[in-house]
Amino acid sequence: MKVVLQRVTSAEVRVAGQIVGHIAHGVVVFVALERGDQEQALRHTAERVVRLRLFADESGRMNRSLLQCGGAALVVSQFTLAADLTKGHRPSFGRAEAPDRAHHLYHQFCLELEQQGVQVAQGVFGADMQVHLVNDGPVTFWLE
Repeated sequence: MKVVLQRVTSAEVRVAGQIVGHIAHGVVVFVALERGDQEQALRHTAERVVRLRLFADESGRMNRSLLQCGGAALVVSQFTLAADLTKGHRPSFGRAEAPDRAHHLYHQFCLELEQQGVQVAQGVFGADMQVHLVNDGPVTFWLE
């Protein structure tokens, strides 16, 4: 499982020109499920996402978590994060989980975030999406 987190002041996902998910203050979570990922990894990663101190405290230091600042998460499936770029010029997606299982794991991950106490908005799994976001900072982190 690979996750890219971007702290945002606002974000939305559109499919066919329609907004399907949006948040104000919070994080955009780009998620790639890889072959062999287990559900316990989803729980662990969800906990990390909501507890990482990505937001400024009164002193301007990154000391507040998503939970502490009352932010939301916009979760977007992005299998391209599982790409192998080590050979040639065409990405290989052999590491990506099969679509049916990845779809299930994606929804489980969103449920895990909600169970941690975070408001969750979603993209549409497998759809051609346009993600619009205002990266705050910019602050971007990679979790594996």
